[in-house]
Amino acid sequence: MKRNILSIIVEIVIALVAYYLFLPVINPTAFSFWAFVIFIIIEVWIISSFSSIINSRLKLSRLKDLPKMTLFSMSAIAIIIMGTIIIDIIVGPIFNAKSYSERISVVEGVFQEDIEEVDFSKVPLLDKASSEKVGDRIMGQYGEYVSQFYVSDEYTQINYNDDIIRVTPLEYDGFIKWLVNKKEGIGAYITVNSVNGEVKLVKLDKGMKYLSSAYFNSNLKRKLRFSYPFTIMGDAKFEIDNDGNPYYIVPTLGYTGVSTKTRVTGAIIFNPVTGESQKYSLEDIPKWVDNVYPSYLVIEQVNDWGTYRSGFVNSIFGQKNVVNTTEGYNYLALNDDIYLYTGITSVLTDESNLGFILTNLRTGKTALYNVAGAEEYSAMDSAEGQVQQMSYTSTFPLLINLKGHPTYLVSLKDNAGLVKMYGFVDVTDYQKVVVTDAALGIKKAAENYLNTNPKDTSSDIKTKEITIKKITTAVKDGNTYYYIVDTEGDKYVSNISVSNYLPFIGTNENITIMYYNESDITEIIRIEK
Repeated sequence: MKRNILSIIVEIVIALVAYYLFLPVINPTAFSFWAFVIFIIIEVWIISSFSSIINSRLKLSRLKDLPKMTLFSMSAIAIIIMGTIIIDIIVGPIFNAKSYSERISVVEGVFQEDIEEVDFSKVPLLDKASSEKVGDRIMGQYGEYVSQFYVSDEYTQINYNDDIIRVTPLEYDGFIKWLVNKKEGIGAYITVNSVNGEVKLVKLDKGMKYLSSAYFNSNLKRKLRFSYPFTIMGDAKFEIDNDGNPYYIVPTLGYTGVSTKTRVTGAIIFNPVTGESQKYSLEDIPKWVDNVYPSYLVIEQVNDWGTYRSGFVNSIFGQKNVVNTTEGYNYLALNDDIYLYTGITSVLTDESNLGFILTNLRTGKTALYNVAGAEEYSAMDSAEGQVQQMSYTSTFPLLINLKGHPTYLVSLKDNAGLVKMYGFVDVTDYQKVVVTDAALGIKKAAENYLNTNPKDTSSDIKTKEITIKKITTAVKDGNTYYYIVDTEGDKYVSNISVSNYLPFIGTNENITIMYYNESDITEIIRIEK
């Protein structure tokens, strides 16, 4: 009897230690729960078997219960696995294609109405990789931090008081550093302005104690699991509120079946300084929060919408009107929220997009824009082809509204990850691409593109007749530019691609020019003789 009690105690201790280490959710709709149940069954079987062997004192007659115990354990495991598979098939897309196609509500949008014309002071030109480089550099300027902590690779994209930034916490650099600093916590995080590259190390009045790199009960995941043992949670995203206070945003999830057909049910906002948290329904999440819907889940739901709209059989055989998202995605900042952008393409081809979707990562609202054009990677290849001798690599495109037209904007980076050029690519015709030295600025790059590819339909085009007083030429970035001064003293510049007539224009000639905006040196987009 004593040995039986001892084995039970050992089984309980091992189960508790395993729960502490692996933190499974206590929820029968999650596969991690059943995986933990299987672990306990195996653990009980092993310990009971050893106990029986010891109690038998090696007398085989006392081991007659072992086969029964083994059969029971294996049967229980088989029932769990088969039951999970059967349930997931029953609730899966084979019998519920319509339900899967409605996992996300997709409404049709109007590009020119929904997407405001680009404001280059609010365009996130730095991607995550570039943000990491500048973030790591500033860390080296703070000796009191660099020897104890490292910069997390989170770099969450957020809209912070009308600025588009990436924000990331510092983390403990190992167990000893945590042990030394756990009382005060980590008193800083890093922000990188995605528009201008400005990087800051923001110091806090009180340090963050609950982080992914902390140990034991201070570990972020463990603290959340002990606070919400029955709640299925997604990955935590580090954000800051409008006052600069740090928080982790943790989406709460629900399943249909066992770990299938995932949906977002709300969010937990966790304070890493105090360890306090609050659970919100989707309708009550504060507006300063930007990241509730995980990007992978948005892509999964949109793919189900595009795949099963006409039924499961059609998704396999006929594939009529079956569409999927393109391989990559990016983020746009619109109306004080962060949106996921990705293209929509037919499953039968990957050379062009049928349109694109935008999903609000706070609310999950998704709009489809039927703007056919080049697939993103084709646009990237086109931009890289313009500077192939320099071996620059393109970032994943940003989709912008440039003078009422959907346009891809990419950054071209060198081997060190530094942005060297900006590229603009016409969405409907990726052969129309213009790249410009980043040192000249993004606005100049946009002007170069517009001058090379003027949009006649824009209502912003202005016309003016001038008389030439002086005309000179210069070569920049391999392109010939003509600099003109008229008889009124106004100055103009024009790329040679604007008009084949430019080399033949002389002084005292009258020409009609078209342009968007007057400035100290007005950019000409078209010339008529």
